[in-house]
Amino acid sequence: MLLHKPVYFMLTALLMLTLACGGGDETASTEGQAVETESYFEVDSETAATVTGTVILEGNAPRNPRINMSAEPDCHGLHTGAVRAEVVLVGEGGTLGNTFVWVKSGLEGKKFRTPSDSVALDQKGCIYSPHVLGLQTRQKLAVSNSDPTTHNVHPLPKINREWNKSQTADAPAIERSFSRQEIMMPVKCNIHPWMRSYINVVEHPFFAVTGADGSFELKGLPPGTYTIEAVHERFKSQEISVTIGASESKKIDFSYKAG
Repeated sequence: MLLHKPVYFMLTALLMLTLACGGGDETASTEGQAVETESYFEVDSETAATVTGTVILEGNAPRNPRINMSAEPDCHGLHTGAVRAEVVLVGEGGTLGNTFVWVKSGLEGKKFRTPSDSVALDQKGCIYSPHVLGLQTRQKLAVSNSDPTTHNVHPLPKINREWNKSQTADAPAIERSFSRQEIMMPVKCNIHPWMRSYINVVEHPFFAVTGADGSFELKGLPPGTYTIEAVHERFKSQEISVTIGASESKKIDFSYKAG
């Protein structure tokens, strides 16, 4: 059957438009394709290595500054004696706490899975606890308020996005995450200026914060050569290079001078 010219040209135009848009069949064929997923590095448990050590402070530790809460009755009433800032935490034998120890280099090109659990930061006695903490990039930080007063949580990053949020007594935890690696990020409270904590955000799980005994453990490392860094808010940073083989365990110590 012959088509009139107007009808013929209309059908031709519709056919060309369909082909230009890709057509229904091509669209349907792509819908069932799997979405590309991220590839994470998995450490072989049979060859995983460990780095342990201790952070020491040589000499007489400086006295921590006293915190004056008298202008804030809600905070002052939570303490029975003098309160001092937890800047220098020293244990028996001069061991140094609140030191962040992490693998600074040696893991380039490896992407690690983000932990599903969150890391807690509490406000208790109008003091941040813990004073120093670490978490992975994109891992949740859960900030709680155990005090009978309002606080203000205000991280001061240089690389990540800054945020500032008030938190009343018994309010739900504030949950946030950080997308970029950043070491010793200060956190303050705009209401209580003496409150200070430090958050460390790392792209991998190989980090630790020393307690009063000054000890740390970086376990589950793949064999290799690494730069291990120890960072303290008062005594700054130190680095040690270490090479570990398959299933090997090595001990390294950091030593700061109190002067």
